[in-house]
Amino acid sequence: MKKIIFTDKAPSPIGPYNQAVLIGNTLYTSGQIALNPSTMELVLDTIEKETTQVMENLKAVLEAADMNFSNVVKSTIYISDMNDFAKINTVYASYFDEEIAPARETVQVANLPRNVNIEISMIGIK
Repeated sequence: MKKIIFTDKAPSPIGPYNQAVLIGNTLYTSGQIALNPSTMELVLDTIEKETTQVMENLKAVLEAADMNFSNVVKSTIYISDMNDFAKINTVYASYFDEEIAPARETVQVANLPRNVNIEISMIGIK
C-alpha cells in the first residue's frame, strides 16, 4: 500500500507531487533542490552550500520515513555544470559511509527547476 511521506522540515512540493512515497519497505523521494524549507527561498551562494541544502532536505524526508542515509540504495544527481562535480561530490560524500554508499549516477542537464545548479533524488530501503 502506498503511503505519502511529508515533513515540514523539507520544502513543500511546488507542483502535483509529494516529497516521497513509501511502498512496503521502499522509499522513493522526489528530487530535492536547494529550497530552504523555512523561507522557501533558494540557497545559491555557492555550489557547496546549495548541495548541503539539498542533502539536508533529503535527510529530513528520509527521517520522516524513519530512515537515514544508510538506508539509501540509489541516488540520482542532476547538475547543470559537470565542472562542479568535485565540489558536489565532496559535500555528498560527507553524508555517507563510503563502504555502504548507494549506487549512483550523475548527469549534466541543460536546465533544472528554478534554474538551480543541482537536484538529487533517492531510493531507500528499510
